[in-house]
Amino acid sequence: MDVAWTVSWNRFYHSGTHLFYDYISSYEKGKELSHLPTQQEVSRQYPNPCGYGTGMEDCAILTGTMLGTLVDRYEQTGDEQMKNFASLLLEGLKRCSLIPGFSGFVARGVCTEDGKSFYYNSSRDQYTHCVHGVWKYYNSSLSNDSGRKIARSILTDIADRMHKNVIAENNFDFLQADGKPCPLGICRMWNVQPHEAARLPMFYAAAWNVTQKKEYYDLYRSYINEAIDQSEKIGNNYSAYVYLQMMYSFELLSELETDSLLQKRLQKLIKRVGQLALERSLDCLKEIQKIDKAELSMLGPDWRSVKEWHTQNGYKIPRWGKYRNIWHIIREAGESALVVFMTNDFMLANDEKEILQNVVSAMDYSHLSGCGVIFHVSAYWKARKYWDI
Repeated sequence: MDVAWTVSWNRFYHSGTHLFYDYISSYEKGKELSHLPTQQEVSRQYPNPCGYGTGMEDCAILTGTMLGTLVDRYEQTGDEQMKNFASLLLEGLKRCSLIPGFSGFVARGVCTEDGKSFYYNSSRDQYTHCVHGVWKYYNSSLSNDSGRKIARSILTDIADRMHKNVIAENNFDFLQADGKPCPLGICRMWNVQPHEAARLPMFYAAAWNVTQKKEYYDLYRSYINEAIDQSEKIGNNYSAYVYLQMMYSFELLSELETDSLLQKRLQKLIKRVGQLALERSLDCLKEIQKIDKAELSMLGPDWRSVKEWHTQNGYKIPRWGKYRNIWHIIREAGESALVVFMTNDFMLANDEKEILQNVVSAMDYSHLSGCGVIFHVSAYWKARKYWDI
């Protein structure tokens, strides 16, 4: 896991933007992220307004996750270096979410060439990881006065954008950076699926927590009961990222909710999602164990030259072929493990421990090209609260 930590920072993190990126296309030092979109490509929203397939589509997710991991690591070790790392990642999330002229918009990432260009369509998933990581940082001993000020601005700007845009007239969409509705449905915040229902009250609760302003509290209270009703309808046929984003929402809400009945329902949801994630985690291990180690070390492509492209609602998306499956399963193994360790249920965690150990044993982190390594690191540092491993 020391190697996994080093690889995460040396290969997926960009020191100019202070963000983590989706995959590497070379093991040669300095060329790992050479495939990322240029400023010119991003400015014309090429190949699509989400940057899907380019390696720049999940920076807010990855950086928010790692910011939360820094808190976990600091709590376990007291390592003062984590404070410096946290300041860097907060700066990265600031670049994504405090963009002049785009109040409350959370960009998926920023271009490494100019440090500011971004794709105009985001998603509730990007917001969820950003809000959770920033909120967790704000309430931790890693934060300082200047950092908490930035965090407060990020969280309140997001809540204000939700209040302004997430209305029936917009189909409850927080809108793209250009003010247009999202054609994919990924920016809708209400009247959504059960695993997405808790996001909107989560955002309002975070803003209330860092400001204590009644307006945010009232917005939170106006959604929380219905959100829990909808969340309780969750099924079991989902990818691991679904369970992780639900757990992020439930962790924040359970920390702040004072109604005893709602608190009990949240705790039941946390355990339910943990059980579902444990099942997914075991499936991931079985899939990984079928894959040859040489395939696990496969590099990501230069998306511009892939053979297959897919069109979705007008979005032209490059397909990665066989690499996509490798990238996906390694990431899911880390996401599902992280969810289980977030339950605070020792029995579930004990079952997950052996699964995670087997997943880690199957990895050669020095030759791993997908951002799943970040979730493996996150799961490990969450597991450390149970055992000294």
